[in-house]
Amino acid sequence: MATRDPYDVLGIKKGAREEDIRTAYRALAKKYHPDLNPGDAAAEARFKEVQGACDLLGDAEKRSKFDRGEIDASGQERPTRQYYRDFADGGGQGARHYTFRQGGAPEDFEDLGDFFANVFGERTQPGGHGPRAGAHVQYQMNVDFLEAVNGAKKRVTMPDGKALDITIPLGAMDGQILRLRGKGQPGVQGGPAGDALITITVAPHRLFRREGKNLFLDLPITLGEAVKGGKVDVPTPTCSVSLTIPPGSNTGRRLRLRGKGVPDRRGDGAGDLYVTLQVMLPDTVDKDLAAFVETWSTAHPYDVRKAMEQAS
Repeated sequence: MATRDPYDVLGIKKGAREEDIRTAYRALAKKYHPDLNPGDAAAEARFKEVQGACDLLGDAEKRSKFDRGEIDASGQERPTRQYYRDFADGGGQGARHYTFRQGGAPEDFEDLGDFFANVFGERTQPGGHGPRAGAHVQYQMNVDFLEAVNGAKKRVTMPDGKALDITIPLGAMDGQILRLRGKGQPGVQGGPAGDALITITVAPHRLFRREGKNLFLDLPITLGEAVKGGKVDVPTPTCSVSLTIPPGSNTGRRLRLRGKGVPDRRGDGAGDLYVTLQVMLPDTVDKDLAAFVETWSTAHPYDVRKAMEQAS
């Protein structure tokens, strides 16, 4: 099946900004992520398609090549018009292009000399002689949410059995590609080795949501904490911190913890953690609470839906 246009896959226009690409990708990744759709083969296939589109459009160089028609939607170079005489002295020696997935076997595409070598991006000297760069190898690495936020060390096993240590940078994004130069397939006739390209898939977290460098958290509070206020412990990506709940806080009130979001590896400062309060009644409302609310409501009536009536 032919690979769809990546702009169509993400539902964006050709002139979309980088932020538009990230926003579209995050929305679709949340919808189709395999962890959120267990056993759904169609959702998994759609997620892979979305990820492939983001890999291409999220790379400025690849995006430019695609827009100019130099590569197709799968990232492969489009063959230029060539003739038999261009390969008359090719010697018939084939080349191979390998793509590896972590824990899987290689997909092997055999070519027919320099023609398909050009198609798969493996440049040779005229006639098929001389140094040739090795093929890149691609890995899909699953990373926990907090590992992506705080950075981590991971280890993957190369197709040849060699272990490769990977540094997950601070604030790594879902779909981000890490390039390890020279860790791909060896070159031919003294050519340089290819690169290892590791695509990061960040698992969702049960508490935190991420938008850029900012994190969002829904925090349940008791009826007493909402009315009287107080200090409560709030989880962050690194530790728990104390948060002051103002008296009279309603559900939906948002408080900010500065600098408790995603750190920036470039030193531009961490994002913030936004805490949205959710007032929770006890699982069982006993007769004392019910009687108190009845007495208080009768003595202190107020209309919480007045604004809705004015808008109608």
